[in-house]
Amino acid sequence: MKTPVALAMLQREGRWLLQLRDDDDTIIYPGHWGLFGGHLEAGETPMEAVMRELNEEICWTPQSPPQHWFSNNNGTRMVHVFRGTLDVSIETLTLQEGQDLRLTSLEEMESGLVWSERREEERPVAPGLGIVIQRLIKERLMAEDGDGECDWGGDNG
Repeated sequence: MKTPVALAMLQREGRWLLQLRDDDDTIIYPGHWGLFGGHLEAGETPMEAVMRELNEEICWTPQSPPQHWFSNNNGTRMVHVFRGTLDVSIETLTLQEGQDLRLTSLEEMESGLVWSERREEERPVAPGLGIVIQRLIKERLMAEDGDGECDWGGDNG
């Protein structure tokens, strides 16, 4: 059976909240930057799971719950990604799981390496975050185009 997980993609002032995962070989992507969230418990909905995980991992409950963004079946797990706003400063969060947390630009995520203040080194972005980064890039390109349509630069008339 595929393991269902719920993850939170939280934005504040144009940057995204990431978690530096522990250096523990028993977890997926140890020592990599990823999203806050985790496995669904028995009988739990993805929304309930993401809200519980945010409280457990950073001692924070959003004023407005994040909205379901997309789900992806990657063959080994069903991933439910929620998107929302981090409505408090990062300094008010209490990290309970992981080595570090950071607000990161899309460009930093695209580079594949993100600096950790606490570890004083760059660490890689989890490969599983690739689908999220690709969706953000697509949104950025559509926004730059202005109407979500391809602009071929030619005159069709």
